[in-house]
Amino acid sequence: MSIELDLQIACEFENLPSHEQFELWASKALQPYHESPELTILIADETQSQELNSQYRGKDKPTNVLSFPFEAPPGIELPLIGDLIICPHVVKRESIEQEKPFHEHFAHMVIHGCLHLLGFDHINEQDAIEMESLEKEFLAEIGISDPYRDDI
Repeated sequence: MSIELDLQIACEFENLPSHEQFELWASKALQPYHESPELTILIADETQSQELNSQYRGKDKPTNVLSFPFEAPPGIELPLIGDLIICPHVVKRESIEQEKPFHEHFAHMVIHGCLHLLGFDHINEQDAIEMESLEKEFLAEIGISDPYRDDI
């Protein structure tokens, strides 16, 4: 499987995952559903994350990952899945709070965001169980432990 990843770094941040890591993580989530998907991941600062989160979700704070699925016009088929906006400042803060390695938490956010692009959600309990089980499965396949292990 091949994935076409447009990785855009729009902020300064030390120790970001490599392009290859982003490709691996995204392809892990997208592989079962698309043959050759295209995806954009934008690494954004807290200001941009907050603006987008406020505009599109009505939440006036920066967030870890935002997912914007691409919807092709009727009759047109494109391999573009959509865009992920990830704020490494929030991901880093969460990784410290949750006592998880930064890159492992980043992997979780990429997989989580990709599943949203595919239409998965966690609004109700049954959907959350399905989405979380896929996240755990994909992360385990790349050697990352259950990200929900400490949830109550």
